[in-house]
Parts: sequence; C-alpha cells; structure tokens
Amino acid sequence: MQRLRTQRGGLVKFASDREAVVPSPTRLHPEIHRHGIVGRSRAIDDLIRRIELVSSSRSTVLITGETGTGKELVARAIHNRSAQRQMAFVAVNCAAIPETLLESELFGHVRGAFTDASGNKKGKFALANHGTIFLDEIGTMNLALQGKLLRVLQEREIEPVGAERTEHVDIRVIAATNRNLRQLVDQGLFQDDLYYRLHVFPIAVPPLRERIEDIPMLVEHFVRKHAMRSGKSLETVESDVISLLQTFNWPGNVRELENTIERAVVLTTGSMITRDAISVEATTGRETDVPSLKLHHNVEWIESETIRRALRMATTKKQAARLMGISPRALSHYLAKYPFLDEPCSSRL
Repeated sequence: MQRLRTQRGGLVKFASDREAVVPSPTRLHPEIHRHGIVGRSRAIDDLIRRIELVSSSRSTVLITGETGTGKELVARAIHNRSAQRQMAFVAVNCAAIPETLLESELFGHVRGAFTDASGNKKGKFALANHGTIFLDEIGTMNLALQGKLLRVLQEREIEPVGAERTEHVDIRVIAATNRNLRQLVDQGLFQDDLYYRLHVFPIAVPPLRERIEDIPMLVEHFVRKHAMRSGKSLETVESDVISLLQTFNWPGNVRELENTIERAVVLTTGSMITRDAISVEATTGRETDVPSLKLHHNVEWIESETIRRALRMATTKKQAARLMGISPRALSHYLAKYPFLDEPCSSRL
C-alpha cells in the first residue's frame, strides 16, 4: 500500500509499501507555500502572479470566489507584500454585523449620536488609517451604506455617525464577495458606480475542484497543523485517502477540506490516518453532478469535463494525454469531437 511521504522542504511523494514518514515541522517548500497560500497548480500560479502584481500599488482590489476558497488569505497576502505592511490590516465581515450597527462599526460615531452612544467611538476605517481595510461579503451591504462607501473611495473621507465634520483617511480598500455583483447591479441591489470603483483590479480565487492536484499538499499542511495543535504524532496517511479526497466536489472548498482533515486527526488514535477517519457529506460527491438522466449526454459530459480539467492542469497536450492515460492521437480525436475544448490550448505543443 502506498503512503504519502513528506520530504525535506515539505514536498509530497507517494512512498512505497508500508514506508512510514513523519510530517516535517519545518515550513513548506516556498514553491508550494507562497504568501501563506498552499499549492503549485496553474490556477494558484496565476493567483500568486496577480497578488504580486497588485501588491506594489495602492489600487482597490475586488476578490471574488466561492465560500471557503480563502479570499481573506489573499487579501492578507496583498497587504503583507505592500508598502503598508507595517500598518494595520483591519478585516470586517459585513454579513456578520447587524445592518443597524454596520454603519457605526465602519465609520464610528460621536457621543449622543444614538441611544447608548455614551462616548466617541472610532470606526474600522479610522482604525485602518494608513493601512488596509478588508470588507468581506461586500454584496450584503445595503444601498445607503454603499453610498457612504462610494464617498470613501472617491474622496478618501469618512463621516462618523452624528458628526458634523468629515475625517480624511489614507487607506487601501480590498473587498470580497461570493456573490455576482454584476447581477446585483442589474437587479438594483448594488450601486453601479460603487461596482466600478471596486472593480479596479479583480482577482478570482479558484474553487478547490479546479485545483485538485493541490489536495495532497493541502492535506499535508492541515495534518501537520492540526496534529501539532492536538499534540498527536501522525506518521502516515494512506494514499487511498488522497484518492478518496480527490473524488469529491468540495462545495465548501479549502475550508471544508481543512475541517475534514481536522476531524480525521481527532478521530485517529494510531499513527496513521485511514479512510475510516474520513467523513465527508454525501452531497459533495461528483456523482450528483451529471447533467441529465440521458446516458449518452452524461457520457459526453464526462468525456469533455475530464479533458477540460486535464488541459487546465497540464502545460502541454502530450502531458494532458498522459494524465488521462490515453495517447496523444486519442486526445486529438477527442478534441476534434469537442472542438470548443481546444481553444485555450491551441498554442500548446
């Protein structure tokens, strides 16, 4: 039976029969742990490149992605590489604060502005002055507050609740959402001016299902993290655990994977994490993703989806064919059958 082996620098390999291995306490290799982001897939390479490009500027950033993909991690990576990295990074989850309190939380208030306002209070924008404010779940903000945020982006001024004067702030705004803001604009639920002000430098964080080749590295990272937290010494992870984890669709993305590994660490009493310790909700299985009950439709969908993912993961068509276990000639046949798949790779050899 194969096992995951952690080599020096944190690289992961499958070890041969019964070979045990101790997860290294050292940091992951920089190629798979850049700015706190674990992975070396093409999707993560593209993400890292965009983070590094925007970090040196003061541009407003809009991070989009599904729940659990690590949008705050991306925001922190941008801040930590910026010239303002020694200044404050203030994160605000707009969805977690009641609508009636959000304005005061963001902009602050003066004494007597409302009942229970017994003194002046600095808001998150003031606390983040000269640094970065991260506004998570920006799509949940009501239209009135959106107008106040637009003023901050345009004029770099805030007005605390109940105040008669505005205050200048020197601040970088990074916003994030798992919603389609363009669609919210069309529905009249999000101001178009604010959308364009936020959409200066968009960054899309890929879902885990589009970077499954990163799962072994993520598993290694989370096993090490939670084993150390729980004081356990875990020596091995069964290779079929990795194979199993790579078959799920992960609607909760990296956060769901981490929760799964943390639970497995807790349940493991020996030195090896086995399949018995892995518990994932049945709704995450890919078998529920088939588009119809028509067999030929499903066969074509599976063929095209497999080829699409292989082409995304590979750097050449020859490598994509090898990933799928077919010959380059067979891949050419499938690309002729599904010509729309060939477009992103038309320049590959």
